Amino acid sequence: MTLAGLAAALAVGVGPAQAAPEAAVPAVPAVRIVNGCALWPYAQCPGVDLRHADLTGLDLRGADFTGALLARAQLRSANLAGARLDGADLTGVQAYALNAPGASFLGARLVGAHLEQARLFRADFSGADLDGASLEAAKLNLVFFVGARLTQANLQEAKFVGSNLKGADLRGSLLRFAIFPEAHLVQCLGCPEGW
Repeated sequence: MTLAGLAAALAVGVGPAQAAPEAAVPAVPAVRIVNGCALWPYAQCPGVDLRHADLTGLDLRGADFTGALLARAQLRSANLAGARLDGADLTGVQAYALNAPGASFLGARLVGAHLEQARLFRADFSGADLDGASLEAAKLNLVFFVGARLTQANLQEAKFVGSNLKGADLRGSLLRFAIFPEAHLVQCLGCPEGW
């Protein structure tokens, strides 16, 4: 019952329990469509242009954004669990607290990306370019960075537990308080020693 309906019922001496109930309107989730792509779970939008799009907090789990253009998109607190972003351009993306466990970023471009406090468990960044990206305090458990470029990146407090950094390049990156327990660091350039 709306506030106006309740006020009218009380004005004529009818209590809220005796007033006629209003028909309930079922909630229909709003689907955003950007450049022909319906932005919802399991969306199939390879190659879509989402540059500068505000996708903050959207549930895009399982979506296919292979080769998509997402440069400078807003992905704060979005859910990309299991999504495919292979070969996508995510240059300068704002993805603070992104949730993307199991997502695939094979060969993706994430230059200058902001992935602070992202949850990226079991994601695959093999061959990806993360030059100058910020992964401060990111949870990177069991993530693949095989042959990835993380030069000049902010990796402070990042957790690389069991991650595969074989052949990755971390030269010039800020590693203060980053941890690498059980990480695979063979042929990794700029990786810390003694883990």
